[in-house]
Amino acid sequence: METPTNIPTSVRLSKMLDRAEDSEVSIGWLVEQLGRRSFGLTFLVMAVVALLPGASTIVGLLVAWPAVQMVLGHDVVMLPRLIARRMVGVDRLARLIGIVTPRLAWIERLIRPRWPLPFETAKRLTGIVMLFLGLTMTLPVPLGNVPPALAIMLLALAYLEEDGIAFLIAMIAALASLAITAAMVWGTVETIDLIDPARRR
Repeated sequence: METPTNIPTSVRLSKMLDRAEDSEVSIGWLVEQLGRRSFGLTFLVMAVVALLPGASTIVGLLVAWPAVQMVLGHDVVMLPRLIARRMVGVDRLARLIGIVTPRLAWIERLIRPRWPLPFETAKRLTGIVMLFLGLTMTLPVPLGNVPPALAIMLLALAYLEEDGIAFLIAMIAALASLAITAAMVWGTVETIDLIDPARRR
């Protein structure tokens, strides 16, 4: 029998909306459902929400809040009231979770505790990388939300499961995401300069 500490993340996500009583739930309510593993699960849920059309800019800003708390060494996520009161549609979120959880369950077969890291240090490093990934999601780049959202998912899972191998892979994916975003921004700037040479003067 599974205890509350070893329930798979996919199961936690699939059951997270069972207690929802309205057609919309607040961000703060979602965080409350995440329990003790609030940082990892908060990032994971935010990454899922970031895949919704038009949500990446808000989520990118939201990611910065728990990321800074991780860097400062906090144990639990605390959201400001203004952000905690923002509403998310239950139906849209449930559909997206329904798509994500089967794939997440498959990933959980591969991610497990191994190569133990000094996770107090890993927590601060995770916070720094999450902060940069969140900021890249606020940039007006077509489909620019997808690579950082996927990198946040993988990094959150590795952190949750304390999987050192997955953590290393997630860090590589995060750096690749940041590099892709930087290249896309650079390409956009170069294109604007070609179209409007006067900007160079």
